[in-house]
Amino acid sequence: MNTATTGDPFVHPALFYRGEQQYTAGTVPFVRAGLAAGEAVAVAVPGPHLELIKTGLGSSATNVRFLDMTEVGRNPGRIIPGVLRAFADAHGDRGRVRIIGEPIWPGRTAVEYPACVQHEALINSAFQDREVTILCPYDADRLEPEVLADARATHPVVIDEDTQLPSPAYDPQDVIARYNEPLPRPPGAASISFDAGELPKSRYFAVQEAERLGLMGVRLQDLTLAVAELTTNSVLHGGGSGTLRIWAEDERIVCEVRDHGRLWDPLAGRRPASRDQPGGRGLLLVHYIADLVRVHTAPDGTTIRFYLAR
Repeated sequence: MNTATTGDPFVHPALFYRGEQQYTAGTVPFVRAGLAAGEAVAVAVPGPHLELIKTGLGSSATNVRFLDMTEVGRNPGRIIPGVLRAFADAHGDRGRVRIIGEPIWPGRTAVEYPACVQHEALINSAFQDREVTILCPYDADRLEPEVLADARATHPVVIDEDTQLPSPAYDPQDVIARYNEPLPRPPGAASISFDAGELPKSRYFAVQEAERLGLMGVRLQDLTLAVAELTTNSVLHGGGSGTLRIWAEDERIVCEVRDHGRLWDPLAGRRPASRDQPGGRGLLLVHYIADLVRVHTAPDGTTIRFYLAR
């Protein structure tokens, strides 16, 4: 399968498939072509699809890095730094890197989806001018038409059955802006305002509320760390103060921090931090800790909301 239809060294096609046969026909030859070219190859897809590709590859599967996307990509904001960049950076000395990444599958919730589609749009900026090919499968039978329309907007090339064409709808910047959605304030959330002198108080408040809502153990430690990072960022970069809210939503504890700062960089928190970088790890750390992160930024302020399973 030749996916390099543009002059850009970065290639990012969407694969529309219908059923298991089309899935393996679209993915297994893609992997084999990478191995034959001496490329490092990784596959990050939901568990059942991992097995389809492994079976199709046979003994060649031992030369591929396999990751269950429902685990490593349950928070879409973690996929670029923790999966795609982690693999590409580790193997870039071998030349072109080839990855299958399936971040959107039937079962992703309406709360998760905006973060998923923003991730797909941001891949194009994150890998611009790099010798990387990332193939993204989409279940054309089971995903909503709006999801497939978004795939055409986030991928410069679309493969559908035997057809591979540039997407005339490709416009990732529009997608990033369109899904920068306001996050409605939940009824009944506990809240506290804070500034530099009240950071310890706000963190204690978050821990007490999380314990009351049933969070414990490692998850409580994760919340404590994420709150510390976000509230500190608000004081340092978000106007010196903010508001912290916490509540329960289904089986998750949700925490958000709102301040008066503007998040200008859409890739903030999605770039791996270099070893000599003195700061800039706060939002990145939250992406690694949380099960989901949603962000809304506007001229009057930014809201960062993270979710942790109880």
